[in-house]
Amino acid sequence: MALKNIVKEMRDGIGNISRRGSERRCSENGKHNMRRRGRSYIAPEGSSSSSKIIVEQSQWANMPPELLLDIIQRIEASQTSWPARRDVVACASVCKSWRAVTKEIIRTPEQCGLLSFPVSLKQPGPRDAPIQCYIRRERPTGTYRLYLGLSPALSGDMSKLLLAARKIRKATSTDFLISLVGDDFSRTSNTYVGKLRSNFLGTKFTIYDSQPPCDTAIHSNSRSQRKIFPKQVSLKGSSSNYSVATISYELNVLRTRGPRRMQCTMHSIPISAIQEGGTAPTPIEFTNCCEEQIPSSPSPVSKGKKPLVEFSSTSLSGPLESFGSAGDPLILKNKAPRWHEQLQCWCLNFKGRVTVASVKNFQLVAAAEPNQNVSVAEQERVILQFGKIGKDIFTMDYRYPLSALQAFAICLSSFDTKPACE
Repeated sequence: MALKNIVKEMRDGIGNISRRGSERRCSENGKHNMRRRGRSYIAPEGSSSSSKIIVEQSQWANMPPELLLDIIQRIEASQTSWPARRDVVACASVCKSWRAVTKEIIRTPEQCGLLSFPVSLKQPGPRDAPIQCYIRRERPTGTYRLYLGLSPALSGDMSKLLLAARKIRKATSTDFLISLVGDDFSRTSNTYVGKLRSNFLGTKFTIYDSQPPCDTAIHSNSRSQRKIFPKQVSLKGSSSNYSVATISYELNVLRTRGPRRMQCTMHSIPISAIQEGGTAPTPIEFTNCCEEQIPSSPSPVSKGKKPLVEFSSTSLSGPLESFGSAGDPLILKNKAPRWHEQLQCWCLNFKGRVTVASVKNFQLVAAAEPNQNVSVAEQERVILQFGKIGKDIFTMDYRYPLSALQAFAICLSSFDTKPACE
C-alpha cells in the first residue's frame, strides 16, 4: 500500500477508533460522557484526557516496529508545514505505540525549527533562523491570536493558530489569559497555558506559566519559596501559576521623543543558555496544571483567588543561587534604534517584516556583562522582534532561547496602555 494511502486511511479511521473506544468505556462505567475531538487534535502530554482519546488496540497497533518507524519518519520528513503537518499529529493519535514512536522521532523546535505538538510552544525556538509568526488583534473582544506564518495576506487559510489571549481589565491591574484555543480561556481548562499580569501603571508585567520551570536548579528552591509565601498555595481543582519572567518599561518623565524602553528578566532561563555550549531549559511534556497540586496549608486563601507560586530570583530573600553555577538570569533589552535625518524618525532594521511605524515596534537583544562570557555576536543577535504591518496585524519573530509562549507574552505587554512611558 502506498504511503499516502496509509496516511489517508489512518486519519479516516482515527475518529471511528476513538468513538468505538469511548462507547466501550461508557458501557463499562455507565456514567462517563463521550468527548469528541477533531481528527488532528492531540491532547497535551500528561493530561488525563489523553488516555481517554488514545486507544490501546487498533488495526494499526500490531504493525512491525521497523515498518512503523519507517512510515512515521517518511511522514515527518515530507510534511514540514501546516496544515499538511496534521498527518504527524494524526500518527500520534492512532494508539499508544504510535504515539511513543512519534515522540521519539519528532525533534524540538531548537533542533528542527518546526512546531508540532502543544509542548513545542513551551520549548526554545531554533538557533539559526527565527520562527516567523503574526498576531491578529480583535478590539471588540479584546482577543489576540498568534498564528504561524508570514502574514495573513501570504498565509491565508494555511495559517496555524498557535496561541490566543483574552485581555481582562481589573481595578488595579490587567490580565492576559493565554490558551491553546481561541474560545476557551478558563484557568481550569487543560488548554490554559499561562497568563500575563500588569501593575496599576502598566509599567511592569509578570509572565506566569501553568507548569513549573523544568530546570532542576529552580525546582530545588521551590520548598523554601513556599515557606516565604505561605498563603500562595494551591486549592484542589484550581490551577497554579508560576512566575517565569518580568517585563519592565522605563518611565518617560521628561516626555522625550523616542521608542519605549523595556527590559525583560527571564527568571526561568539562565544567562549560560546563550554562552558557548550552553543550553536552555526544555520541557518534554505538557503537564496538566490541574493535576499537579501543591500540598495545602492551614493559612487562609482568599476566595476566588488563584494561587501564584513565585520562582523568580528577585523574590528570594537570599542571594542569586537559584540558578546554581549558571549565575544570573537572562536579561533582554531594547536594541538601540538610530535617528534617520531624512525620515525624521527612529529606525530599526526589521528586514522587511515591519512596514508601519508604531511605538509598539521593538527588537530585543541579550544584555550581558563583560564577565559573563557572552560573545559580541550573540549580544547583537535579535532574539525577538515585534512590529506593525497593518491595522490590528503585527508580526512576531522569535528564536532561541525564547519559546513561543514567552515571546507571545512579551509582545502582549506592548498592547497595554502605558501613558507614563511614551
